[in-house]
Amino acid sequence: MATTADMRNGLIIKLDGNLYSVVEFGQNKTARAAAKVWAKLKGVDNNRSIEHTWNSGDNIFPVRVERRNYQFLYRDEAGFNLMDNNTFEQIVIGENMIDRPELFKDGQECFVIVNTETEQPMSVELPPHVNLRITYSEPGVKGDTATRALKAATVETGATVMVPLFVDTDELIKIDTKTGNYVERVKE
Repeated sequence: MATTADMRNGLIIKLDGNLYSVVEFGQNKTARAAAKVWAKLKGVDNNRSIEHTWNSGDNIFPVRVERRNYQFLYRDEAGFNLMDNNTFEQIVIGENMIDRPELFKDGQECFVIVNTETEQPMSVELPPHVNLRITYSEPGVKGDTATRALKAATVETGATVMVPLFVDTDELIKIDTKTGNYVERVKE
């Protein structure tokens, strides 16, 4: 049992029988009324986004979760096949439980968020950044660097990423997995 004072980003709570992850939260104070705590919540098991408000000090029901290291093996019609790096046990996860599935490549390390009460996987996350090789991009046009111009590039997983004009085919780039944006070129 916890109270609204224990609220933080990423906390997974049970609300009305569903699991939600706290995306953003804050507190509203007024001169005459009690303080209120609000939160933007993203559904873990139902993919809904809602906002909810509590009185300051109300009880919330956090769910214990663990981040476990897994390795992405391959994708087939059943889903994404992952292997636990400690026990070598394999599991299959549906695409709807995966953040940025277009950035997964064979052998990629990832994290599975597991509900420790039921031992059920809740979601799969990549590390904050991944390095991927560009398989195709249009050549940059000389003299087109006055503004921060971007062009589309296809990476080895098949995803399309907007990159600066100076980035060419067969280069290794770092991609932010939260936004899917180009970060920088990677030296080999």
